[in-house]
Amino acid sequence: MNTIRTFIAVESSPEVREAAGRLVQQWERLSRDVKWVEPENMHLTLKFLGDVDSEQIPSVTEAVRKAAAECRPFELEIRGTGAFPSLRRPNVFWLGVGQGAELLGILAQKVERTLEPLGFRPEDRPFHGHLTLGRVRRGGGQLAALLERLRKEQDFQAGWVSVRQITLFSSQLTPQGPIYTPLDHAPLAGDS
Repeated sequence: MNTIRTFIAVESSPEVREAAGRLVQQWERLSRDVKWVEPENMHLTLKFLGDVDSEQIPSVTEAVRKAAAECRPFELEIRGTGAFPSLRRPNVFWLGVGQGAELLGILAQKVERTLEPLGFRPEDRPFHGHLTLGRVRRGGGQLAALLERLRKEQDFQAGWVSVRQITLFSSQLTPQGPIYTPLDHAPLAGDS
């Protein structure tokens, strides 16, 4: 069986990637215990599918297109910093979503709903739109300076994303970092 590691996301704008990249450049000096995301790989994941049988990709593509067609284009503000699961025990550092967060959540729900009949289980936890900046390395404990800086930047404004489509990506993991390749772009309603 040939599988493709797959996820569905909203691509970030050049403005947001540039602002996030500048922030990461400042933060990476504060801790070596974080693997930072390259700006060109920054996106807002709607659903991670994992390894998908290559024969199922056309059905996934059709489902994603159906979900996208149910939503109108919207503007999404990228702002605020934080960490999962919390600032006391950070594993992932992120930029959050301001205006448009509710519409992004609705879009994610529609993606979940159209993929469920194909065997993709809905997430157990609520959707929290975010743009991943970095992941703490195993055993990473030197984070105090970074966390102090993050708290000071909780109102960071990265810019706006004009959400006109969602993208089905393949993800190839390499020692140098992941390589994301668009498999299909699904336009939102009225934006073909």
